[in-house]
Amino acid sequence: MSRRTPVARRLRDVPPTIFSEMSALALRTGAVNLGQGFPDVDGPPAVIAAAVEALQGGSNQYAPGPGVPALRRAVAAHQRRHYGLEVDPDTEVVVTTGCTEAVAAAMLGLVEPGDEVVVLEPYYDSYVATIEMAGGVRRPVTLRAPDFRLDADALRAAVGPRTRFVLLNSPHNPTGTVLTPEELRAVADVAIEHDLVVITDEVYEHLVFEGRSHVPIATLPGMWERTLTLSSAGKSYSFTGWKVGWATGPADLVGAVLAAKQWLTFTSGSPLQPAVAVALEEEPDFPARLARSLERRRDLLCAGLAGAGLTPRVPEGTYFATTDISHLGWTDGLAFCRSLPERAGVVAVPTQGFHDDAEAGRQLVRWAFCKEEDVIAEGLRRLAGADLTA
Repeated sequence: MSRRTPVARRLRDVPPTIFSEMSALALRTGAVNLGQGFPDVDGPPAVIAAAVEALQGGSNQYAPGPGVPALRRAVAAHQRRHYGLEVDPDTEVVVTTGCTEAVAAAMLGLVEPGDEVVVLEPYYDSYVATIEMAGGVRRPVTLRAPDFRLDADALRAAVGPRTRFVLLNSPHNPTGTVLTPEELRAVADVAIEHDLVVITDEVYEHLVFEGRSHVPIATLPGMWERTLTLSSAGKSYSFTGWKVGWATGPADLVGAVLAAKQWLTFTSGSPLQPAVAVALEEEPDFPARLARSLERRRDLLCAGLAGAGLTPRVPEGTYFATTDISHLGWTDGLAFCRSLPERAGVVAVPTQGFHDDAEAGRQLVRWAFCKEEDVIAEGLRRLAGADLTA
């Protein structure tokens, strides 16, 4: 007797996340993991101490569904301090289990079946899964190598009668592009013209380089009322495993996130939420120091990749640099990355799974520089001594 697959149809065409495969490959082979984007060193000790104090002080039961009040106030103060945005912590902030849950809750809380969602590709792979779960239809706009800039004409062409949302990501994973004010204005113009809601993933908001500034699209004229902003402490404070994120914006959009989130995790990280409030309030300079450190490590990685014949596009922000491997004779980045631990003792992440336009991403590979300098140097040493040709 045949038995149908137990996976629901909405997820059958969504492959497992590539990050699990590549990280498992690194563990199995002992390779240097320059693939998955998690740092080797934790964030501020005072924030860890605050978490321990909360654990020992009884903050171990359910937190309020929207989040601990101290963290919601700290998030609102963060938005005011950095961007001049006035956010009501009681109605315009909701705490989530990382930005990944914020994305999922935004899709499930806002997107009706058949709604079109414009998304920049390559995209973080959870975008595909959550749009599918919500019954939405993605409309990709490709940031094309080698410059990975937003094509305003392609953006406009992607919008149709059923388009209701733009899912934005800047600073952009995996390309490292930081959208310019002109590019953001193009998105805003399209959103206002077509009455679209912009859902913007800004988890790398503080990790920008060479004097650049991240500009939230919510700060542009006419955009606050139609923008849902998502972020987290994971990247800015090097606590990726804590999974504490948030959504901010108009009360109706934040309320839609909460409407879905209450049926996903309800609440999470009770002792971690007050600790993240301490991070935002008492360690406001840590992200800038982290960005300066990452810039040095970016330069180390990019120079070493170039020396190994893998010249990257130097990123403007995030944890990641991207290389094209086609000149080495490879036509498939996944095959290259699967062979890399044996060839060089290094793990990287192929980006072809982050594209609808397979040809645009087939030859691209992502490398992480959020590791300690000696780890990056060891990975580069291995790459320099390996035969990387197909």
